[in-house]
Amino acid sequence: MTKVLFHGSIQGFRGKIGNMIFRQLPDGTTVVTEAQPKKTSRQKKRAKLKRSARQQEHNSRFQDAIAYGRWAAKTQPIYAELAAAAPMKTAYNFAVSDWWHAPEIHRIERGDVQILVEASDNVLVTKVRVTVLDGEDRVLEQREAIRMDDNWWSCSCAAEGNRIIVEAWDLPGHVTKFVS
Repeated sequence: MTKVLFHGSIQGFRGKIGNMIFRQLPDGTTVVTEAQPKKTSRQKKRAKLKRSARQQEHNSRFQDAIAYGRWAAKTQPIYAELAAAAPMKTAYNFAVSDWWHAPEIHRIERGDVQILVEASDNVLVTKVRVTVLDGEDRVLEQREAIRMDDNWWSCSCAAEGNRIIVEAWDLPGHVTKFVS
């Protein structure tokens, strides 16, 4: 890959000339690459082969990630904020990456009337819900937790139950569930 430095005479140079492709990166630098050779008939035949069920599923998930990335890059300001801090990434890159990563619940600390939850995501955890169950798995109490510092969430629950279910959501809508 060749980087091109122009001395002000040509700015924003991009496109294809002969077998060379000129691309402008988000940081303003221009990169020259060689064009891909045309596909042979053997490569075209391989492209027409049926994909396995796992490949089709992955392709479908990837299409969903791309659709989310296109929408979210324009509508969710947090992705633009992250892109402003990272010069070689766009809001779209952050949105697609966020789609692939579900939130994680790291730790649950239970006190007398308060339950603390540590949950994180590669971009943002949007909501945490705590459900307290009795010995027969009946819901005694269900509440939304309140964000405290960074990855910590707090929920005031008066019910004394045997089990706790914690659910965490991120911007794309993925839910992670932890049962203790």
